[in-house]
Amino acid sequence: MPGPKARALIERDSLVASRSLIKEYPLAVDHAQGIVVTDVDGNRFIDFMSGIAVSLTGHCHPRVVSRIKDQVDRLLHICGTDFYYSVYTELCQKLADLAPGPDSWRVYLGNSGAEAVEGAIKLARYYTGRQQIISFYGGFHGRTYGALSLTASKIKQRAGFGPLLPGVTHMPYGNCRSCAYHLTYPECNVHCVDGWRDTIFQRTISPDEVAAVVVEPIQGEGGHIIPPPKYFPQLRKLCDEFGILLIADEIQSGMGRTGKFFAMEHWDVVPDIITLAKGLGSGLPISAVIARDEIMSWPPGSHGSTFGGNPVACAAALETINLVEEGLMTNAIEIGGYLMEGLSELQSRHPFISDVRGKGLMLAIEFTSGEMAASFEYSCFGKGLLVLTCGENSVRFAPPMILERADADKALEIVANVLSELSLS
Repeated sequence: MPGPKARALIERDSLVASRSLIKEYPLAVDHAQGIVVTDVDGNRFIDFMSGIAVSLTGHCHPRVVSRIKDQVDRLLHICGTDFYYSVYTELCQKLADLAPGPDSWRVYLGNSGAEAVEGAIKLARYYTGRQQIISFYGGFHGRTYGALSLTASKIKQRAGFGPLLPGVTHMPYGNCRSCAYHLTYPECNVHCVDGWRDTIFQRTISPDEVAAVVVEPIQGEGGHIIPPPKYFPQLRKLCDEFGILLIADEIQSGMGRTGKFFAMEHWDVVPDIITLAKGLGSGLPISAVIARDEIMSWPPGSHGSTFGGNPVACAAALETINLVEEGLMTNAIEIGGYLMEGLSELQSRHPFISDVRGKGLMLAIEFTSGEMAASFEYSCFGKGLLVLTCGENSVRFAPPMILERADADKALEIVANVLSELSLS
């Protein structure tokens, strides 16, 4: 691979598509169904990336497709920010009901994760009357200007695009495997949060000028990093102390992938604003900004989108949520635990795997070098398994949540074969 038809497509694409687009490996897709992707030459792959956690219910789930087809026959577009249609309101109500905590919530629907982050930034600044935003090293929030300003994942994503949005400060994330302060949890007393009082809040920005802290419950592009148990409770406490909004970027971690509908629920922490996208539409472009009722106070005309909350995408999202609630979230826990056991067993046999981590079906293995992670990714492709690297030296496993044990076994067999080959190289 790539085969002759794939090579021809790749050549045509190279002449017309933007040079900004990365291609992880030469996969030229013809069609996909369930967890299987078929390329233009007929090669079949087990999908363990889900289009970066997007194809949450698998490719072309029959119930999602049926709901989409029904909606296509009824209404394609009317602009939900200017008029009314039931599927828009129904989705807003559903997401508001699913939001954590006892408060009432409101929902704004957009098209992409980056757009949701942009909306969350605007809303936080409007509601608080403050201008400063804090985000984290290793975080990824999108590539539009505001979202990119919060992003600190890879320098190539930011280089050459400055000046970016002013008023953004980056801080170390709660990554105990690579502590920026060279401390040990829990003896550190979560210094990566509590230390703000004596550092940035004393030297660079006043806390009463900070509108929001924007954080991924589990850093996705940053390496599927999971902070320690006390991290988010301490962050919530700090935000409450200074009247700062806590924004949870659940674009990769939400929709039940981790075994909770919102990953932040693992820490019993209720954010003030939540951004949601990727798996929400099972492949159709849709996103949401979910905020507590009192916070979503911006007046009519202050924010909107021509295509946001498109009726077809809303229909797909509603059926996706139904499937998540009816069993896919439970499956993520069960099959995710099974995968974790299999990967951990492989780690015990290969010392160049330094860590296996994750929650539900948001898993990763970490290698001792970035070169080895890249080799692993490409070798899996050659053997029929689609995975993606993340962070500096990790590979993520984010298969569709319909994954069954038999397919997990096939994937683990491929992983085992690739690891054995790497150990000999």
